[in-house]
Amino acid sequence: MLKRIAVAFLFAAVVTLGAVYAYLSLRKPAMRPPSTRVVARTPERVERGRYLFMNVANCAECHTESDWTRFDAPIKKDALGAGKIWPAEAGLPGALVSPNITPDAATGVGGWTDGELIRAIREGIGRDGRVLFPLMPYTEFRSMSDEDVESVVAFLRTLAPISRKQEPSRIDFPVGLLVKSAPQPVDGVVETPSRTDRVAYGRYLSMIAGCHSCHTPTKRGSHVEGMEYAGGERFGTEKSGLLAVSFNLTPDKGTGIGTWDEKQFLEKFRQYRDYAQGAPPPATPENFTVMPWLPFNGMEDDDLKAIFAFLQTVKPVENAVETRPLAGKK
Repeated sequence: MLKRIAVAFLFAAVVTLGAVYAYLSLRKPAMRPPSTRVVARTPERVERGRYLFMNVANCAECHTESDWTRFDAPIKKDALGAGKIWPAEAGLPGALVSPNITPDAATGVGGWTDGELIRAIREGIGRDGRVLFPLMPYTEFRSMSDEDVESVVAFLRTLAPISRKQEPSRIDFPVGLLVKSAPQPVDGVVETPSRTDRVAYGRYLSMIAGCHSCHTPTKRGSHVEGMEYAGGERFGTEKSGLLAVSFNLTPDKGTGIGTWDEKQFLEKFRQYRDYAQGAPPPATPENFTVMPWLPFNGMEDDDLKAIFAFLQTVKPVENAVETRPLAGKK
C-alpha cells in the first residue's frame, strides 16, 4: 500500500513538474508591437545620446570588447558597439553575448526601425520577439524618458558600421525560462524630470546609470526589499581570483556615505581621471571592480551632484561591506 502511494506521489510530482516546464517553455513574454515613431537626428539629440551612451547608461561598456586584464576593463574604442562576449569568470548564468549594435545592416542593427530599438532598450524585446537577458538593464531603462531614449537611438545611428556577427546568448536552465517574466511594456509618455528638482533628477540618473541595480543586493533574481542602495551585490568569482562587492550608498553614518559631503562624492569619481585618459593598471584582487569609474569620469558635475542629493534622501541601512574580499589572499 505504501509503495503504491509513493509511486502515485512520484508520478504526480513528475506530471506537475512537466506541466510547469511546458508552461514556462510555451509562455510568451509581455510585449507589444514596436512603435512607428521616427527619431529626428538633431545635433543636440545626437550629443545627448552620445553622453548617455558613453558616460551615463554605459551602453558602450556592455556592447564593446574590453581589456579584462586591466583595471575596470577599458573598452577597445576601435570596436565601439560591435558587441562583447562575456567571460566565464564573470559568473553569469550561461554563455552571455552582447550583440552588435552598430548600423551594419547584416550583423548589426542597421535594418532595425527606431521603434524596434526603443522597444529593445526599454522593454527587453528583440526585433525577432525574443527576450533579452536582463544583463541588458531594460528593467531600469523602463524609466528612461522618451527624449533620452530617442537621443540614444539617434546616436546609435551615427556609429561606424562594423561587420561582426555575434552568436546569440545561451542561457542556462532554468534561468532562460524565468527571464521571460522580465520584459514589461512601457505605457504612456515618459518625461525627463526637471533638472531644477535635483532629488528627482538624481533618482532618475541613479536608475539609468545602474546605481540601483548594482548597489542593491539580490536574492533568487530579485532585489531584496528594504536594502535599496545598501550594497552587498557580488561581481566576479572566487575561482577567477577577481571578486568585487558593491558598496553601501545609503546615508548610514557608520557603513554608508552618511558622513560624506558633495565634494568628497565628486572626488571619488575624479580620482580615476588619469586612468580614464591613459592606460589603467593591471587588474588585481586589490583593485578589481565592475564599477564604471572610467566612463563615469565623463559625467557632468551637476549630474553627479544630483545623484548625491538623491542618495542623501535614501533610507539609511546599516550594512558593512568588504568591497574586495580577495585582496591580500593567495
